Amino acid sequence: MGCRRRAPVTDLLRVVVESGTLVPDPRRRLPGRGASVHPTPGCLVAAERRRAFHRALRLPGGSQVEAGPLRDHVLGSSPEAAADRTGTGG
Repeated sequence: MGCRRRAPVTDLLRVVVESGTLVPDPRRRLPGRGASVHPTPGCLVAAERRRAFHRALRLPGGSQVEAGPLRDHVLGSSPEAAADRTGTGG
């Protein structure tokens, strides 16, 4: 969604909306419409900037969604984010 590159489904992170919050679904088991994004900070930022989650999940135009849990999941598991937190760079 964010970078628009194609990838095998096993390389992507499924995202669903629960109570107005974007929730990561790494096991791909949560109910509802899902969207897939690369689990990288760059792809996540691009998807948010382009409002791709709203389109892919068919959310109403003015609806607000909280991306906190999704950001925590992506930034917590990303090698780039880990390097940024430790200051080692990459």
